[in-house]
Amino acid sequence: MLELHSINRKLGDFTLADLTMSVAKGEYFVILGPSGVGKTVFLEVVAGLIRPDSGRITWNGADVTFVPPERRGFALVYQDYALFPHLNVAGNIAYGLRARGFDKKIVKKRVQSTAELLGIRDLLHRKPQTLSGGEQQRTALARAMITEPNVLLLDEPLAAVDPREAERLRRVLRDIHQRGDTIFLHVTHNVDEALYLGDKIGVMLDGTLRLVSTPEEIFRSPTDREVADFLGLRNVIHVDEITKGGCRAAGVEISISITDDSMAHVWIRPEDILLSEKPFESSARNQFRCKVIGWESSGRLLEVKISVGDLALSALITRSSFDDLKIESGAVLYCTFKSSAIYCF
Repeated sequence: MLELHSINRKLGDFTLADLTMSVAKGEYFVILGPSGVGKTVFLEVVAGLIRPDSGRITWNGADVTFVPPERRGFALVYQDYALFPHLNVAGNIAYGLRARGFDKKIVKKRVQSTAELLGIRDLLHRKPQTLSGGEQQRTALARAMITEPNVLLLDEPLAAVDPREAERLRRVLRDIHQRGDTIFLHVTHNVDEALYLGDKIGVMLDGTLRLVSTPEEIFRSPTDREVADFLGLRNVIHVDEITKGGCRAAGVEISISITDDSMAHVWIRPEDILLSEKPFESSARNQFRCKVIGWESSGRLLEVKISVGDLALSALITRSSFDDLKIESGAVLYCTFKSSAIYCF
């Protein structure tokens, strides 16, 4: 198990503050946050390239805070690949084993098998400058994986490749992870990437971990409005008053199945809001007359923006539903959502 205990590190005006977390053997842990919040610094502290000002890092109970990087058994893959331009793909992949003095036959065998795993066996004779971004990233991953690290540290590994290759590399990373018990510690700004790969996700803002949860729960329990905004949550509503069985927000009484006396916000997923021309026959306890104020495409769905008095909401509907409802600006509809579909924080 990899554990960080109250890690602090100040670099100029930037500070990593009180980072405490644990990653179990074989877990894929994703640190999710926007650019400039300290994700790369965080990885370099874990790798041993930057020493913390305070706190401890332990690996299977042993303190490795001041153990040199080459003795930790960790491997770091940067966003910009950092391949050796004078070596071909085979030489780049083999570098770590050759530096450790492995027998040439063993090195050759493991280069072949690792390149096969990453889908680059046909590229072993090529130089890095002749490769695409995706091929360079696969080579960098192979160079890290061949050493069989205890922990693989990935710094925005898909950010510099085109969307199609990024999608393919996501599958490669997931498949490689599932083959063994190596810990993957991956930092990214991409929410979809984090949800696809992570067993657990930690949201990092301003050098602090604000939230650690599973992909299934990450959107249900934002710790504050800033986290909710970064995650792109729509229909985040400020609570003006907590009432018996719900709350009042922007002058609208909202029924909630489970309330919390400390809640400051509630949020409703746009896909949980149903729109209809007439009152909807349902057990849902929240149904309001609303007005259409606009709409925009949201992938295969349409996001319809509505107002219930002073309360603004967004609902996601299919294009066929959009046509059936004859939606136009200013149209009066009914919106319905269950009290159990409302989350509090």
